[in-house]
Amino acid sequence: MNPHDPHDAPDAVLLEPTDPHTDDEAIDDPRQRRLILITMCIALIAVIASVSGLNVAQQALAEDLDASQSQLLWIINGYTLALAALLMPVGAIGDRWGRKPVLIIGLVSFAIVNTASAFVESPAALIALRLLAGIAAAMIMPVTLSVITTSFPAHERAKAVGTWAGVAGAGGIIGLFVSAAIIDNTTWRWVFAFPVAVAVISLIGALTVVPHSREHVEAGFDVAGSILSVIAVGSLVLAFHEGPERGWTDIITLVGFIAGILGLIGFIWVELGRDHPLLDVRIFTNPGLATGSVNLFVVFAVMFALFLVLVQFLQAALGYSALRAASGLLPMAAVMMPLSTLAPTIAHRVGYRRTVVTGMVLVAAGLILLAVTADIDRGYVSVLPPLIVLAAGVGLAMSPSTTAITASLPEEKQGVASALNDTVREMGGAIGIALIGSVLNAQYRNNISETADALPADLAEPVKEGIGGALAAAAQAGPDGPAIADAARHAFADGMRPAMLLAAAIALAAAVYTAASGLRQRRTATSSTG
Repeated sequence: MNPHDPHDAPDAVLLEPTDPHTDDEAIDDPRQRRLILITMCIALIAVIASVSGLNVAQQALAEDLDASQSQLLWIINGYTLALAALLMPVGAIGDRWGRKPVLIIGLVSFAIVNTASAFVESPAALIALRLLAGIAAAMIMPVTLSVITTSFPAHERAKAVGTWAGVAGAGGIIGLFVSAAIIDNTTWRWVFAFPVAVAVISLIGALTVVPHSREHVEAGFDVAGSILSVIAVGSLVLAFHEGPERGWTDIITLVGFIAGILGLIGFIWVELGRDHPLLDVRIFTNPGLATGSVNLFVVFAVMFALFLVLVQFLQAALGYSALRAASGLLPMAAVMMPLSTLAPTIAHRVGYRRTVVTGMVLVAAGLILLAVTADIDRGYVSVLPPLIVLAAGVGLAMSPSTTAITASLPEEKQGVASALNDTVREMGGAIGIALIGSVLNAQYRNNISETADALPADLAEPVKEGIGGALAAAAQAGPDGPAIADAARHAFADGMRPAMLLAAAIALAAAVYTAASGLRQRRTATSSTG
């Protein structure tokens, strides 16, 4: 037995993901498989880019639609909320009634809703359409991965999943870049043209190359589990979205947490009693799935928070335009995407656990470097090396973790496996932004308090709220403006340090957990055979 071969080494020893899939539905034609992979990745870009695309259009939306800050947050977060809440049940629907029909309905709906969004005249209408877009996206995202895992034979599956994972990681950067280019040259309404165009292209591919596939087991649909999963995930995402803005003791935040926790408890209880559950929660005893979920959760918590922090740093602290700030993240995508495709091959040679642990250590190292080296006076050159290190870590950790999750369920349950993978990502992103963003904001307010306290009340309040408000206040402060702006920029840069160090500690904890799980399983395997 070769201990470095994930198909040869026992799962209990190296935490390699077991793969219960057969090749019954795999596509024989290599050209068709490549076209399926391209089509699914294009569809995925449409979904992911729509998460980040409107972030750069907030100012334009506020001015054109007279949207309040609360309405802006719902325009951004409503999409993510609907997407995350519906992933599990819609993934199961795809498994049950056919992945291709669900994908096509999702793509058509997504294109129609995004087209309508370009013509709205009120914030309320746009919020409603963003919720509908999130529902459509939930029909697309899990199916893209389940179609890949069921279409590729076992020996090519991990590499295909790695490519998908790389696109999932870089899609947010692509969305930011394209949207920033549009905002700099046209109006915010054209931001919706990109996801519509990408959805139409993937729809053509889905109609022509994607095969029909579905679950072959005849059993009742888990309605109760589906409803409870929507309540649990949706409520928790709502709480983490609203907490930083409204406060962690606000009634909406507290109700979200309570409903989410009760929904999660109810979901686990119901699923344990089902013969055919939506998600067999016992699979989390699989060490490969558990470590894959933890690491994927942490990777996306770090990445989503980093996008938020870095875009603010480049735009507000360094004075970059939206397009230039988005361009500053492109080196991450350039490293992340090819390495995500190579990571399964690396994991096959050196072991899943070693690959993921190395990736998470690199993520932590990149965050520590960012905390130490980020400097306003040195500009972009101070953040580029840490971004490269961090992107390499994400590339190594992301696709093996994704493979561990999808390989934990049989082929007929790939919609649920893919939805679980996507839910972990979305939950990680929501919690990462809330947690790391809250630390940054608290440190910023502490750093700027001396400057703000010396200002009149009408200027002090926006200065304390954040760097965006501080720069706007500085523009109205006359001769004192440059000093206020400089203090705000340095307060933000200094506030990044504890936020990045916290993120690094979380990444290191995930690496230690994965390594310790491997050692524990090795001892168990040794004692059981000794």
